[in-house]
Amino acid sequence: QVQVVESGGGLVQPGGSLTLSCAASGSIFGIYVMGWFRQAPGKQRELVADISSGGSTNYADFVKGRFTISRDNAKNTVYLRMNNLKPEDTAVYYCRAHSTVTSYDYWGQGTQVTVSS
Repeated sequence: QVQVVESGGGLVQPGGSLTLSCAASGSIFGIYVMGWFRQAPGKQRELVADISSGGSTNYADFVKGRFTISRDNAKNTVYLRMNNLKPEDTAVYYCRAHSTVTSYDYWGQGTQVTVSS
């Protein structure tokens, strides 16, 4: 069983920055593709960015150039650095661990990010 726990959300002004963290425990971290998703009120959950165990990254067009995903395999942790935040980035951000062995997904409980003046 894998546990995924996010942290780092909060309230920030437009143009500001936040860094989200996601710690995974309970299994071999290296077999997981780690991803950040978000869900705004009334909208579907959408992929923000993901990163393979080898460090290959993938970003949604709406965050390219503003957000950076990274991972520290020694700490079983993935990060999402968010710069130049916009009000439309307001959402609950979820971390997902996708097993490349079983194809099973493990989700965190989510962390709220609010961008407002």
